[in-house]
Amino acid sequence: MNVEKLVVIGQGYVGLPLAVRAVEAGLDVVGLDVDADRVKRLATGESFVEDVTAARLGRALATGRYHPTTEYVDAEGFDICVITVPTPLRDGTPDLSFVEQAGAGIGPYVRRGTTVVLESTTYPGTTDELLRPLLESASGLRSPGDFHLGYSPERIDPGNPTWRLENTPKVVSGLDEAALHRVDGFYRRLVEQTVPVDSTRVAELTKLIENTFRQVNIALINELTVLSHQLDIDVWQAIEAADTKPFGFMSFRPGPGVGGHCLPIDPCYLSWQVRRKLGRQFRFIELANDINHAMPEHVAHRVMTGLNRGGRSISDARVLLLGLAYKKNTGDLRDSPAVDVARQLRLLGAQVYAVEPYAEPHHLPDGVQVVPLTEAEVRRADAVVVVTDHDAFDYDMVARHARYVFDTRSRCQVGPTVELL
Repeated sequence: MNVEKLVVIGQGYVGLPLAVRAVEAGLDVVGLDVDADRVKRLATGESFVEDVTAARLGRALATGRYHPTTEYVDAEGFDICVITVPTPLRDGTPDLSFVEQAGAGIGPYVRRGTTVVLESTTYPGTTDELLRPLLESASGLRSPGDFHLGYSPERIDPGNPTWRLENTPKVVSGLDEAALHRVDGFYRRLVEQTVPVDSTRVAELTKLIENTFRQVNIALINELTVLSHQLDIDVWQAIEAADTKPFGFMSFRPGPGVGGHCLPIDPCYLSWQVRRKLGRQFRFIELANDINHAMPEHVAHRVMTGLNRGGRSISDARVLLLGLAYKKNTGDLRDSPAVDVARQLRLLGAQVYAVEPYAEPHHLPDGVQVVPLTEAEVRRADAVVVVTDHDAFDYDMVARHARYVFDTRSRCQVGPTVELL
């Protein structure tokens, strides 16, 4: 029996775990990425994704069935292709150029009976209206009919030890029943549960609903936090008390903003499509975006106020940030609110230092010096700001030795030197 050949376009936080999992499931996998340096590192067994350890990557390479490459010609003869490329925003408008490049690149290698699945987050209609014509034009074939095309939104949560690719339910869809059957069968080999839906548009909207829900609720609690501070009410205690209700409540925690490849971007795809197709505003999304985008500036001004209370000006103050990644226990700096907090503090005149044990050095922001978390560094700082609450940080030590702590994540023991967001 021939081993099926899978091509995964994009070897980042979504594509690499998928590629390695597919190798473990017995497929022959081509991991295609346009970043030559990334491909070179993968070929030598160096992983830059927390969910794929070097040991696990090494085992995949040792099978001889994982082939990282920059060349589309290596996709020749594929059975299944999954596209996991970025879909950023450019001036508030979806940038689907990476999807377009992937479709044009893989199109010439599409054969009768092959399956292509898009996983990149996007607006409803992308699979059918954008990707399908590209593949048809490059291959001379048609879908439905000659080849299968589907959409399955990624649900990767980097650094989450509980919910991984294989045990997170996977939404699957296809342009027709035959495509859905093929897409569903593929993912059933990789995950414990699939969730078939009627169309690619439903699957595309599913992903946007998930992250819009989070964005809106985080914005609600962030605005409530700002107002509670002005009302002199302990919002953290109120949230903990509300969380004891066993029904009708889901707990969200305040923070310095939102970041990563999902929350700052995905809801904007939905509001953009609503504006484009219906000529209407999606007011909840736009309000939530405004609130969450304003949080880094709010954090910087709260730090400035805290220093002023202690008789210290923000100008030339030494501020130590704990964490630069957008979420704990990862090194992902994409759209991280911590980076914006650092920028806002520098605009106010502070000297900004940071502790970030996970991020790759070449991704660190300019003007921020990275230092280790030591007692000496904590004592040297005029203010310590907990921005990304990595579990590796010694919060007790920070609370004991810092002159002033502004904690946006409620990780330090509350005391005379610790102020919560």
